[in-house]
Amino acid sequence: MNDGNIDLMKGGVNLLGRIDTMQKKYLRRKELKSAGGILLLEKVVDEAETESFRSQSMVSKQAIKFDRNIPAIRVKDIRLAMDVAIFRIGKKDKRAGEIMRHELNDGYVEVKAGPDGMASVWDYDIILMLTSLLAESMNLYKQGKAEKPGKIFRSGVGDILKFCRKGDGGNQASTIESALDRLKGTTLKLVRLNRNIDGRPVREVRAEGLISSYSVISYTRSGKVGEVQIEVPEWLFCQICENDMDVLTVNPDYFSIECGVGRFVYRLARRVAGRDLARWTFKKIYERSGSSGEQKKFNYFLRVLIKNNCLPEYELHEERGKTGPILVMERRVCTTV
Repeated sequence: MNDGNIDLMKGGVNLLGRIDTMQKKYLRRKELKSAGGILLLEKVVDEAETESFRSQSMVSKQAIKFDRNIPAIRVKDIRLAMDVAIFRIGKKDKRAGEIMRHELNDGYVEVKAGPDGMASVWDYDIILMLTSLLAESMNLYKQGKAEKPGKIFRSGVGDILKFCRKGDGGNQASTIESALDRLKGTTLKLVRLNRNIDGRPVREVRAEGLISSYSVISYTRSGKVGEVQIEVPEWLFCQICENDMDVLTVNPDYFSIECGVGRFVYRLARRVAGRDLARWTFKKIYERSGSSGEQKKFNYFLRVLIKNNCLPEYELHEERGKTGPILVMERRVCTTV
């Protein structure tokens, strides 16, 4: 049975029956792990005793969750979204209401920002988290150890921050809700120009938010966001669960890259260079990054990356090209003693 959400009854993990708060007068929590170790039973709570407020009407009873072994989950990214920015790479300018357009060989991609601003490359960490968990769940499904995952994901804010290698102090928890607002309000529009069997041009259009929806389903006593529920958008779900896992593994040190340009260049290198090398002009990288700054300033940041040469996995070099400077992205040779 699978109604679009995750059903774990056949996956080696049984969700407890419906919570009857009138009959539950104590707090008990049971955890059972699947063979893959990533599925967790939802909490059975006494509303009078728990330290958080929970809106039961907004909570899916069947949802995919992380367990405590978050660092063991391999970070995954969508292959088709790694060589073009579907987010802003700057921190200061939120770019509310703006549109980025990337021309491709068979069409174009538009990224439209809502009133809360365009989702940033740091907000995209949440997409990486969703991608990673869906990919892990699909692996369990293919091994016959779990049901096929659905689109509902639920997690504590602390677990999200842990996955993104961020501390949970200060205002980190409050930034999650703002990030979800931007992800929900940023629309990804894909336009492909093809021809039908008669040779006539066909224009295919699809537009969705970077996430479909989200709910804050619990708060701590201090008023901070405690737990959230996120609905995975169709475009992301299809790439992982319908298109034969079109994902690539990302080095977890990616989260330590502070510069937005650096994060984009690493993902680009992982996509186009892989285990070898690739050459892209500075101009093409600038255009694909969607940067709102001048190319001269963007080139400066690229050369800082080249000088520091500290991106995970890849060496960076500059070469002269006929139409301008070229960035060489080469996989580092790993040696063992």
